[in-house]
Amino acid sequence: MDKNALNGMWDFMRQKYGMYLRVLDAIPADRFHDQPIADMRTPAQLVVHTSGNIVRAIAEGVASGTIEAPEASEDDAAAALASKEDVIAYARDAWARADAAIAGVGNEQLSGPVENQWGIPLNGTFAMAVLGDEFLHHRGQLYAYARACGAEPPFMWSFEDNPEGFEPGAH
Repeated sequence: MDKNALNGMWDFMRQKYGMYLRVLDAIPADRFHDQPIADMRTPAQLVVHTSGNIVRAIAEGVASGTIEAPEASEDDAAAALASKEDVIAYARDAWARADAAIAGVGNEQLSGPVENQWGIPLNGTFAMAVLGDEFLHHRGQLYAYARACGAEPPFMWSFEDNPEGFEPGAH
């Protein structure tokens, strides 16, 4: 992948992230710290994991050469999100940081090594593929959570209804 391909991939990621924000908005405010599906994270924990330790951490890691995703502190971070608004603000902040990091990524970072705690050899391109796969997986979990909480998630291809800045053509 080169910078031009990354820009296209990231634009589509931005639209998918807008859908993710809409799924979060569909979850009832009083259910973010519930465990609607047994043996899985709460919605708040999943947001900390997905937004913080996948999207933000991998994007910043590609930019810097080192992914720092402190998974051990996810529960504490999720517990600090007291309201639905806090959860969504966390997700938006993680996106802003990821977006800023990706803006500075060039061909050198995409082909260069990215250190990580998982012990797998990554370069920037492979790390971006991991980000996309992990994001899609966890966004799907949030769709299941929304339904388990009695909410109807948005149609997964209705990007035109995304929040401002996340709709098609916004960048």
